Amino acid sequence: MRITEKEVRYVAGLANLKLDDAEVARFRADLDGILEHMDKLNEIDTAGVEPMAQVLFGQAAGLREDIPEQPLGNEAALANAPRRGPGYFKVPKVVER
Repeated sequence: MRITEKEVRYVAGLANLKLDDAEVARFRADLDGILEHMDKLNEIDTAGVEPMAQVLFGQAAGLREDIPEQPLGNEAALANAPRRGPGYFKVPKVVER
């Protein structure tokens, strides 16, 4: 395996996740499988393929013309906010370290 337990625990720490040993082993295998798949994709010759921003083109993409509209504005955006400050939403703290 190319992914180490230490690397899995490091990434879990960045995401503020606490994983037990079984979860670390499972994620290690999953991440290793993803990297193996990426290696297979990297073997494909894409020399003659032009870069694309999206797969679908034109009407098939389902895109519409841009319609200019007025911005919502602070008062309208904050009208239903349960807690608000001067020009912003107030939200409870969700990350503790």
